[in-house]
Amino acid sequence: MCGRYAMGIRLAFVRNQLQQRGQPVDEAADDDDVRQTYNFAPGSYGAVYRADTSDHGGAVGSQDDDTGSNEQVEDQRAHDEPTKTPERRTHYKLQSMKWGLIPFWTKRSPDYGSMLKTINCRDDSLIEDRGMWTSMKKKKRCVVICQGFYEWLKKGPGGKEKVPHYVRRKDGDLMCLAGLWDCVQYEGSDEKLYTYTIITTDSNPYLKFLHDRMPVILDQGSPEMATWLDPHRVTWSKELQSILKPYEGELECYPVSKEVGKVGNNSPDFIIPVNSKENKSNIANFFASAGSKGKPGQKAQARDISKSSGEQESKVKQEEEGHKDEVYLTSFKSDSDAQSASQTSAVKRKRESPKPAEDTDATTKLPKITQSDSAQLPSEKGGFHSPTKPSGRKMRSATSNGSTPKQGGAKRTTSGTQRITNFFKK
Repeated sequence: MCGRYAMGIRLAFVRNQLQQRGQPVDEAADDDDVRQTYNFAPGSYGAVYRADTSDHGGAVGSQDDDTGSNEQVEDQRAHDEPTKTPERRTHYKLQSMKWGLIPFWTKRSPDYGSMLKTINCRDDSLIEDRGMWTSMKKKKRCVVICQGFYEWLKKGPGGKEKVPHYVRRKDGDLMCLAGLWDCVQYEGSDEKLYTYTIITTDSNPYLKFLHDRMPVILDQGSPEMATWLDPHRVTWSKELQSILKPYEGELECYPVSKEVGKVGNNSPDFIIPVNSKENKSNIANFFASAGSKGKPGQKAQARDISKSSGEQESKVKQEEEGHKDEVYLTSFKSDSDAQSASQTSAVKRKRESPKPAEDTDATTKLPKITQSDSAQLPSEKGGFHSPTKPSGRKMRSATSNGSTPKQGGAKRTTSGTQRITNFFKK
């Protein structure tokens, strides 16, 4: 089963890749018509590569065989031979279609649950010439373009734990899945709706552990892909049936982030292995990034260099710290000596009695104490005090606003005009 795939590239890039592989693209939809996401879910509009035919399918001039009658199939002379029309070269196009095939005879739009039943088509259901796929398998064959598809591995008791895995081509090329398409027009609507389904087959030995089914993968430019898309083949044949087989090429499968399980999520990390260094969501890579990013030989050399440099740095640091300690002790000792000396000299000057007036020359020879020197004078309590820096503005009184009192006249002695402060004296 294929219920989710990746399509995180623009349609212009898909067109270029197909043309480089020898697949002609004469017409292509706009990039905005196809959903560009790494978590492509059913109901979205994907990129479908097919022959440019009418909405009924088949090449121009081919016999219309929508009835699917066995009698008409038996009457075909060239059962496995394509109907050739050399007058017109077949044109191919990239078209935007909705995933989940809706048959052309549908009258009303089905609900989402009904649409999910037709996102895949089993290859064994196409063997017999009957069923809902009869007209599509004869004249409406296509190829679904993607980067790879997802599948969930069931683990634990009852398969309760589901681990998503991503499958892609080992060469990294685009993956072309065999599919069928149809065009429906509901009653009362003028709009045509193009839808598609992906054909599945048995898993190859490489993917047996993951699931028992896998989509049919075709190689670009291969004869099988050319036969599958040939619009001149309007009858189902053994040759077409033989194309629907497990893929024999090399694939790559690995577990990815569980966030892909929610349809609304979208991230390029969904197609990157969980254990990969490129996966930003892997928490192990966060701690691994702290280590060295060089080669193994360079890592060992880097460790030796870092170790020796670390030892040198520690020695230098210790020497610097020891030098700092010596400087600090020396400066502290000198400061304390200077402080004690200044205290002793200050006390001596305080205790000495003033000399007679006759020694006037000595007083004139004393050094003048400046404002900066006064900062080192001891206070009466024995400590040092810092001088008060004079302010440039006049201090404001807390009890007076500085205004000059008015010169009032004689005191009034009348009881009605006493001062209000007399009330508190009583």
